Amino acid sequence: MDAVDAGAGIARQHLIDPEICIRCNTCEATCPIDAITHDSRNYVVKFEICNACNACIAPCPTGAIDNWRQVLRSKAHTIEDQLGWDTLPAQEELDIGPGAELPTEVIVATAEATSGQGGTVCAPWSAEAPRVNLYTLHSPAIARVTGNFRLTAEDAASDIRHIVLDFGATALPVLEGQTIGVVPPGVDARGRPHYVRLYSVASPRDGERSGYNNLSLTVKRVTEDHTSQPALGACSNYLCDLESGDEVRVVGPYGTSFLMPNHPGSSLLMICTGTGSAPMRAMTERRRRRAQLKEGGELMLFFGARSPGELPYFGPLQKLPREFIDNNLAFSRIPGSPKRYVQDLIRARAFDVARLLRDDHSYIYICGLKGMEAGVDEAFREVCDRDGLNWDALLSRLRASGRYHVETY
Repeated sequence: MDAVDAGAGIARQHLIDPEICIRCNTCEATCPIDAITHDSRNYVVKFEICNACNACIAPCPTGAIDNWRQVLRSKAHTIEDQLGWDTLPAQEELDIGPGAELPTEVIVATAEATSGQGGTVCAPWSAEAPRVNLYTLHSPAIARVTGNFRLTAEDAASDIRHIVLDFGATALPVLEGQTIGVVPPGVDARGRPHYVRLYSVASPRDGERSGYNNLSLTVKRVTEDHTSQPALGACSNYLCDLESGDEVRVVGPYGTSFLMPNHPGSSLLMICTGTGSAPMRAMTERRRRRAQLKEGGELMLFFGARSPGELPYFGPLQKLPREFIDNNLAFSRIPGSPKRYVQDLIRARAFDVARLLRDDHSYIYICGLKGMEAGVDEAFREVCDRDGLNWDALLSRLRASGRYHVETY
């Protein structure tokens, strides 16, 4: 590489990892300045347009978007380069000339550029090895609907469905915690094909019905946007309106870290709201089907909704014995009762939560609306303060050991 004056002509280039990217179009749809584009192979970032606003980082379901390289401005990776990649290039050493040194701010930025994928956590050490990217937009798996059941009360504001998809002779191995992508038919308001929507699988690895080649999804019908303005979710309404026998195009599966441990004696601390219950149902059902093996370990669930009628799987949860799963249900809109959220119940169960946090064989899973993260984090911090633990230090250890997993949207 050509020598360059230290501090001059150096840039931090935003890149997308083609090995992790699932081509769901979320980043391109989110970018406010049209700095992201794609072809049939890769999604890429336009160096001359990107202003590092980070608007695309949080919505990315895989972390593929959160990659950076320190480059010479004159040698930035071109769109043509990026479209041809199968893997991200390594961080190159910058030659700034004999006897010269990079200024501190550039050294720090270079370290950030190679610091990983924005918080991606490794899977539990004993988790089954997942299969990913078996089916693509160009070659999707075709499933047939064998069930579409409403989970919430008929008078509830939320229409949440349990949808069963059968894959017949098509092999689609999935693990608890993985997601699949659904390709809704038709085009959007701009005449472009709808992009893939991701849904967590709500059934265990041996199928919604044990021994059958099927799986289930937990889907909420979207009728308004985040500002409460009327807006129909293209894929959620498509799925919620499906009838038995209808065909669905499926891509994936995806997910390599939000997986459950396999070793006996491992415990699960699960926190969710709404359709974030899907992976928790899958994990719980996996444990229920293996209960006769007496492998040990605890299940503790914190599950929030506005009311019992709005809570997916409320009825089945009530039938599970306390010795199998420790259920803690929080309702925020019951007339005459104070609002209670999952973080309130975490505080109320501080002794048992702290005990699980200390246990090297316990694993924490959080799934639901992004707004829940701050409240849960603060509740964990308070629990740790009461128990003499340092939450920040503990959280780093939990993540490093594959014991703390978050999927919010």
